[in-house]
Amino acid sequence: MNNSLLTLKKEHKKYPKEWVYSLLLKVDIVRVVQKFISLKRRKKNKSEYIAQKGCPFHKEKTPSFTVSQTKQFYHCFGCGVHGNVINFLMEYNYWTFEESVRYLARLYKVKLPYRKTKKK
Repeated sequence: MNNSLLTLKKEHKKYPKEWVYSLLLKVDIVRVVQKFISLKRRKKNKSEYIAQKGCPFHKEKTPSFTVSQTKQFYHCFGCGVHGNVINFLMEYNYWTFEESVRYLARLYKVKLPYRKTKKK
């Protein structure tokens, strides 16, 4: 499994870890990030993209925010921000983990896992 998929920062009880990993395997980080910022394919490495207007997380003169399609990972060489598609959605939109996962599930038409509710 790709190491970038293992960058979930903490355990989340609402969705099973295995289900989240299977969702991440279906997601294309470039497709998702391009819904929020403009990316341009790099000439040297065709599987990497660079933000046309620079990093969305800090002001910069030269674009240093890259998105790797093969690694399913983003990184800014200016401010050091990095992570997978869930991390991007959380940081860019100020969403919770659950909101980010629900967005991806809707976008990729993946059914959310059934949760048993405890009866009192």
